[in-house]
Amino acid sequence: MNEKNASIFGLGILEGTSAFVTGGGTGIGFGIAKTLGALGANVTIASRRQEVLDKACAELSEAGVRALGIVCDVRDHGSVKRAVDQSVEKFGGLDILVNNAAGNFACPTEDLSPNGWRTVVDIDLNGTFNCCHAAFPHLSKSPHVGRIVSIITAYAWGGWPGCAPAAAAKAGIQSLMRTLAIEWAPKNIISNTVAPGPIADTEGTKRIHEDTDRAAAELARVPVGRFGEVEEIAAAVAYLVSPAARYVNGTDLVVDGGRQFKATPRPDAK
Repeated sequence: MNEKNASIFGLGILEGTSAFVTGGGTGIGFGIAKTLGALGANVTIASRRQEVLDKACAELSEAGVRALGIVCDVRDHGSVKRAVDQSVEKFGGLDILVNNAAGNFACPTEDLSPNGWRTVVDIDLNGTFNCCHAAFPHLSKSPHVGRIVSIITAYAWGGWPGCAPAAAAKAGIQSLMRTLAIEWAPKNIISNTVAPGPIADTEGTKRIHEDTDRAAAELARVPVGRFGEVEEIAAAVAYLVSPAARYVNGTDLVVDGGRQFKATPRPDAK
């Protein structure tokens, strides 16, 4: 957690809680895990690659975070359940679930293969369901009120030319979170989303904007005139899982510098 976040949040506000972060080994997920850990939470990070987990857990431990890394494929409900159960066994419970694991690539819809569509939807939407379903019995017992935060995008409601499966999957996640906000709030769980804009030094921005020569066009759509920072997304998640947000349920917290209010560029825009 950088100094900005440290000066905003009380460092012990998540003491006694345990968080499970999917896709937590790199990028935004790792930034979220690091921030939650610095605020006092025990943190489990899930990833498909052991070497990613080893590196991330070593860095978290050096920062004083109590961390556990588990190899997990969110597309496989059995794999998710085993990972969640292992986390609960290690830390004694589960209070926070952050659904961050995602897949995406740029491709015109007419050229998209059925397998390409299925792969992204399976990771993003089905993976989110699998995690929520496996975490439910533990989150519902949280003495701090269980929290679910799913990472989506404002393109979920605005359309995402060239990334149709990700836009559709994120829209599905948004709908799922709103459903759970109603269905699970009486069961001690509140559910929200965070919708990042383009975030610097992340695989998503590199793959979708920079590698396709669309970074300048994307930046031109951001009123604040810059790409976001990982720590700014982590701060948004920290707020939603903190005691300050106990009455925030079913909302989309958009952290995109105002990008959602400017037209989506055509795929051929430079």
